[in-house]
Amino acid sequence: MKLRKASAAAAAVVVLSLTATACGGDSADSGNGGGDKITIGIKFDQPGLGLKKPDGTFAGFDVDVATYVAKELGYDAKNIVWKEAPSAERENLISNGDVKFVAASYTINDERKKKVDFAGPYFLAHQDLLVRTDDSSITKAADLNSKKLCSVTGSTSAQNVKNDFAPKADLQNVGGYSECLTGLENKAVDALTTDDSILAGYASQQEHQGKFKLAGLKLSDEPYGIGLKKGDTDLQKKINAALTKMESDGSWEKAVTANFGPANYKNEPAPKINEGS
Repeated sequence: MKLRKASAAAAAVVVLSLTATACGGDSADSGNGGGDKITIGIKFDQPGLGLKKPDGTFAGFDVDVATYVAKELGYDAKNIVWKEAPSAERENLISNGDVKFVAASYTINDERKKKVDFAGPYFLAHQDLLVRTDDSSITKAADLNSKKLCSVTGSTSAQNVKNDFAPKADLQNVGGYSECLTGLENKAVDALTTDDSILAGYASQQEHQGKFKLAGLKLSDEPYGIGLKKGDTDLQKKINAALTKMESDGSWEKAVTANFGPANYKNEPAPKINEGS
């Protein structure tokens, strides 16, 4: 009898333990500010926006925005888990629930809004050109005719220039922006094109300061938003409220200056939040 009672008691303990585990299994991302974690998607390879540094820490404007938003949602910075969000994987990471939200130079457009919802926009970038500081021959996109224009394979930016502004541009596609920067410095190419925020981030790096300048062209509008799961209007409203607060208390402007200042980047004012992005 005693053995049966002991077995029953042990079984009860196991059941209670399993029940507690099941109830607490969703503690991550619950946002109570304690030991819970929140997973956020960012770029790991964009200086000035989202960059994983050699010491394993993260820096950039998107990182600062995401950290501010997470705090407003109830998470301390130490409880953020950063997940790399390459451009082609952003929608999948959100839809699969791998991240709570994505802040990764993520332009809001109609095609993407079919798959995910957006909070924001929190930044307005434009497609621009990066040229050598001592090069005064490129002041408009048409000046790229018969010049070598560098961009990353798969990017639409360089093709936009070739299609709409400089059909005779000699397009050079490479594997990464660092290759374009090396080519630009060595005069193997004449210009690099992508979002001005990304260009400013590269130009602000210590090893590049003084070598490059932005042409200051506005070849497109790129409103950056925070991507989140389709239909999560509650989270969308909370993030929009956080972004509004970040702009009003001066934290937004401080983050812009800290991350893009060395490139003398003339950013747009904080854009108006679209409540139904």
